[in-house]
Amino acid sequence: MVPVISAATGFLIAVLWFDLMFDVQVWRHRRSPEVPETVLDSISAYYRRVTTTASPMGRLVGLTMLVLPIALMVQAIWGDEPLWVSVVSIPAALIGIGLAAARIFRQARRLGTRRDPPAVQSELARGIFRAHIVCLAAMMTLLVVQLAGA
Repeated sequence: MVPVISAATGFLIAVLWFDLMFDVQVWRHRRSPEVPETVLDSISAYYRRVTTTASPMGRLVGLTMLVLPIALMVQAIWGDEPLWVSVVSIPAALIGIGLAAARIFRQARRLGTRRDPPAVQSELARGIFRAHIVCLAAMMTLLVVQLAGA
């Protein structure tokens, strides 16, 4: 199961990396009340593509987010890995996947529409960035634990 879990986790880390290449633009403006229009335009155009116009490729991310917890459960029940691997891996996956499913995707799609005032778009962009950092930490933890426990 470790190869499947590692591949799925690595794929999600790669997706996060691409997202963060755009999200990181807000960091420079963290003390400003609003993110500059050029930055919002760049980030929102990216999220419009990945949440709306990139279909069906976006479904691959969703499928991976579904396969990963199933693989982790199979590993926990039937795998030969030490118990601590599952005890750390399952919550890490649920944090990253849960945050993406419950908050990030909806906010990214909303930001991609550019219908909100700049102040709201700025908060959406900053919130997505912060949430992606949490997801990256969770997925990196999952990958390191899987590799260490293998």
